[in-house]
Amino acid sequence: MATIYISLGSNINREENTRVGVSALREAFGALVLSSVYESDAVGFEGDAFYNMVIACEVTTPVHQTNQILRDIEDANGRDRSGPKFSSRTLDLDLLLYDDLQIDENGLKLPRGEILKNAFVLWPLAEIAPGLKHPETGTTYAALWSDFDKTKENLKPVDFTF
Repeated sequence: MATIYISLGSNINREENTRVGVSALREAFGALVLSSVYESDAVGFEGDAFYNMVIACEVTTPVHQTNQILRDIEDANGRDRSGPKFSSRTLDLDLLLYDDLQIDENGLKLPRGEILKNAFVLWPLAEIAPGLKHPETGTTYAALWSDFDKTKENLKPVDFTF
C-alpha cells in the first residue's frame, strides 16, 4: 500500500469539475483526505482563475498504473490534450508524490517539481501533510510553505463544500 498525493485543478466549469474530479478519485481509490480548495490565477498563460486542491489517499496499484488512472479520469471528463501545455483545463490531475519514490521515467517525474514552485500546490499539500518531508530536500511541507515567497502568486482559500 502506498500513500499518494494528487494535485487537482480546474478553470473550466471549475466548481462542477472539482466535484466530479473528487468523486471520480473516490470511486477509483476509496477514502480520500482533501485539502481546502484554493483559487489561483492561471500560471504560464492568460486564462480564467483555477480552483486547486491536493488530495491524499492509499493505493495498491503500481506508480505508472496509478498515473494512468489519473489520465483516464481527466480524459473521461473532457481533458483536451491537443492545445499548448499551459492552457485552460476541465480537469488537471497531477501525481505529486507516491510514498517517497524518486523517479524520472516514461514521462513521469516524482516528486513533481511544481511542489516547490507553485503556491497552489505547496499550500494545500502543507495543509494536509505538514510534517511529511519532501523526498529530495528532506524539509517538511510546513517548513517549505513557511519559507515560500507568498508574493509570487495570488492565492486564496475558497468556501467550498463537497
